[in-house]
Amino acid sequence: MSEGKKMTSSRRHHLKSLMLQIAASWIEQETKDIAAAKEAYMNENCPAPDLGGDTAALMEVCKKIYAAIDKIDEARYDTEAKVQKADKEIEELKLKVVELAGVKKPALKKVRMSADAMLQALLGGKHKVTMDLRANLKQVKKEVKEEPTEAVGDWRKNIEDKADRKKMFETS
Repeated sequence: MSEGKKMTSSRRHHLKSLMLQIAASWIEQETKDIAAAKEAYMNENCPAPDLGGDTAALMEVCKKIYAAIDKIDEARYDTEAKVQKADKEIEELKLKVVELAGVKKPALKKVRMSADAMLQALLGGKHKVTMDLRANLKQVKKEVKEEPTEAVGDWRKNIEDKADRKKMFETS
């Protein structure tokens, strides 16, 4: 279709319903083909037992059926063993992959804990250990310096000096 012309909604719905009808007929045909193939396989490999006759013939048919069941059970057991072995091998390979990739260690979080609490957590609650590190510190006394009072001078004099400076800036 060209870019300018668009399909109407009724036309679109009509085409969609036709496609669904065709798909449904294909699915129906496929199920019929599968059923026919299954029937042909059963007729070829499992002929209908001949139940007419005496008990000896029926016993022979039963023995054949039991032998076939035994063969099938052996094959099933062998395949189950192979599957279990393959599953175990897959698990071992997964573990090897994890080992080779390595386990990522999570980032450690900062925990605020005193030295006493750490020791108590490590040694258990029954041990009473105190690590008062501040008690072992040396006491230092601060010396107070006395400034000479003469250096401070008269405060009135400082104010007069600053006033003279202010006048100097104003005049210029």
